[in-house]
Amino acid sequence: MPYLEHRDEVFVLNLGSTSEIDSENRFNPGWVREVSALLDEVDASEGPAALVTTATGKFYSAGADLSWAMDNLEQVDAFIDGVQELYARVLSFPMQTVAAMQGHTFGAASFWAMAHDYRVMRADRGYLCFPGVTIGATYSAGTVGMVAKRLSSRAFHESLTTGHRYGGADALGLGLVDETAAADDLLDRAVARAASLASTRGPTLGQIKTTMYAGVLDGLRIPVSGIESQEWSRRG
Repeated sequence: MPYLEHRDEVFVLNLGSTSEIDSENRFNPGWVREVSALLDEVDASEGPAALVTTATGKFYSAGADLSWAMDNLEQVDAFIDGVQELYARVLSFPMQTVAAMQGHTFGAASFWAMAHDYRVMRADRGYLCFPGVTIGATYSAGTVGMVAKRLSSRAFHESLTTGHRYGGADALGLGLVDETAAADDLLDRAVARAASLASTRGPTLGQIKTTMYAGVLDGLRIPVSGIESQEWSRRG
């Protein structure tokens, strides 16, 4: 399960367990609860701080746990509501946030990365992808609105309507990420970026983000209708 480490003023939230180096770090209710609890811990800290999320092995995160969803269709809507609340929390978090994507980042995890203030991706391996169009899954208005706020109109349209898998260079060129780095330098670069902005942590930053993204946050907090659960069932 996810865990926290510290690098001076920077909290590093690892999305997977130390005992599962090649875990896909998929989103399911247990994972969401664990991450939310760790964010509570970070939020309760005092003084200058920033947050970096990362993982180890092949995957940053492979996105939603489809096996869990297929076995729990009646719970999918509530689960999606919880994931969207997690996006909203990171989008308005009262400290700087950096996603350090050392491996593949797919689906729900790509939206999670977009909720961060900055994204750093491994240059030579790993893909970033919004695969909905290729697997028959639609996106909620809230998640689409969040991505629209992050990207140019070209990048927004292309990334969501093609399902293309972007390597580091292509992701940087399209503006999906802010920086690329070699594998052995990626986390250090992400931590350095976060540390340089740790002094901005506080309620003022949180309020600025809340104001900047007010419409998106409202959209993310609207309960899903049931379309998503129908789409989950088609994937089986």
